[in-house]
Amino acid sequence: MTRGEAPQTKVHFKGKDEDFIVFVEDAKTAKDWKADKTIPLAQVVSAFKIFVTHKQGAQGTLNGASHGTLDNEFGTHDDEEVIKMILEKGTLQETEGAERQGSKNDSIGARVAH
Repeated sequence: MTRGEAPQTKVHFKGKDEDFIVFVEDAKTAKDWKADKTIPLAQVVSAFKIFVTHKQGAQGTLNGASHGTLDNEFGTHDDEEVIKMILEKGTLQETEGAERQGSKNDSIGARVAH
């Protein structure tokens, strides 16, 4: 695998005022959790963090969701409850991370003529 190239799996939920993103470990685990809620949520999500994209869909700039934003949309700011709602009602999206481009060693170490 090339440097920086890693698959990302996220769940996108389009709310009435904001777009919300939660990152999950992989699509299979998220789908399994939807069918079997006995699977611990910690095995499904990458981090207990909810992001907003400021109405830019699933591809916008990600910022942490404030308690006020979560209260307005979901009626609670309890991260675990909100994450469950997003996983149940959101759209699962899998993307491949972009390969990092650019030079790896401009000076070429000790091989440069001084």
